Amino acid sequence: MSGKNQHVVPNGNNGWGVRGEGNERLTARTSTQAEAIQIATGIARNQQSELFIHRPNGQIRERNSYGNDPYPPKG
Repeated sequence: MSGKNQHVVPNGNNGWGVRGEGNERLTARTSTQAEAIQIATGIARNQQSELFIHRPNGQIRERNSYGNDPYPPKG
């Protein structure tokens, strides 16, 4: 069973945050996006979930899966 997907999101003018999908509150706050990505990657690996990295405007720029992905993909 996989956990919540993790999102690296801009945190206003105060840096970056890590937020579990569906959560209102941030799991972690950092001053740089690289720090937030490192934290979120660890959580996503632990929970076998997806990681979404957002741009400063909120658009998704990258996505990584740390779940049990079938290879080759179906379809």
